[in-house]
Amino acid sequence: MQLTGYALRLSIFLGEDDTWHHKPLHHEIVKRAREAGLAGATVLRGCEGYGASSTIQTTRLLSMTEGLPIVVIIIDAEARIRDFLPELDELMIDGTMLLDKVEVLHYQGKQRS
Repeated sequence: MQLTGYALRLSIFLGEDDTWHHKPLHHEIVKRAREAGLAGATVLRGCEGYGASSTIQTTRLLSMTEGLPIVVIIIDAEARIRDFLPELDELMIDGTMLLDKVEVLHYQGKQRS
């Protein structure tokens, strides 16, 4: 599905140790987003951050490489994103979600000579 124009971006912040049925939670979120037919989802792994606990997680110290931040970004039409939110109610125990309106520009690669 090609998406251009105005859309809603859902950013879900969690920890890499968050799980759903003994598997990484971000895998389940992406799977459900795809099953819901949403335009796209991307998982980003942070190299440093902190959340509600105020404990800094970082890759700089080998002994503290667990619990690094993960962000799942999903973009689609506002109604489709809002319809997806109840799926997250079942999955999320702790975390933060952001919704923001974005303008989507789709570029398709040109043939290079």
